[in-house]
Amino acid sequence: MVKLYGYPNSTCTRLVALVCKEKNIPYELIHIDLTKGEQKNPAFTANQPFGQVPYIDDDGFILYESRAIARYLIKKHPNQGAHLIPSDPKSEALFEQAASIEAFNFTTFVTPIVVEKVFKPRRGLKPNEERVAELLGLLQPKLDAYDLILSKQKYLAGDSVTLADLSHLPYGTAFYGAGFHEVFESRPNLARWWKDISSRPAWLAVKDGA
Repeated sequence: MVKLYGYPNSTCTRLVALVCKEKNIPYELIHIDLTKGEQKNPAFTANQPFGQVPYIDDDGFILYESRAIARYLIKKHPNQGAHLIPSDPKSEALFEQAASIEAFNFTTFVTPIVVEKVFKPRRGLKPNEERVAELLGLLQPKLDAYDLILSKQKYLAGDSVTLADLSHLPYGTAFYGAGFHEVFESRPNLARWWKDISSRPAWLAVKDGA
């Protein structure tokens, strides 16, 4: 069984748990309490030198970085659960294109908004609303492009769901829940896609904790 060292509510830990659910991979969550700084303990940093969650131990194989973990698990178990990464070279190239879209045209802008509007208030800090407004202004044309892409196909890499779509869920859900649902809902194709991926049973199983 895969051992997942992470914090149940962390975005990156939930991404790995989501992939495990999609691929029917049993996992054991080893709770690393971020509120106590356990990710900085020597026992943890011996396996994750950056002191960040998560990492996995797959029968002695240690791997960190959630995107790398997700790809590894998907490719190790190609014949169970959802495929999520195509094997055909052209289809895989379209997947990698979509993965880059997620990383550089969505998460780059959404993550700092979530930091300001969700993470800071949890620590009793005030969000920088000017920064939020600036980031939203940069994000809006990116989401227009999403709506255009999704007017022509069901998912970002074509007509089958991939990891590129699912990777939007942890931060996207926090963003949506922080009062920015209209950003999605004002774009019909984006809204349809978001409703589709955010209602997948695997996500609902880990949405509130890995």
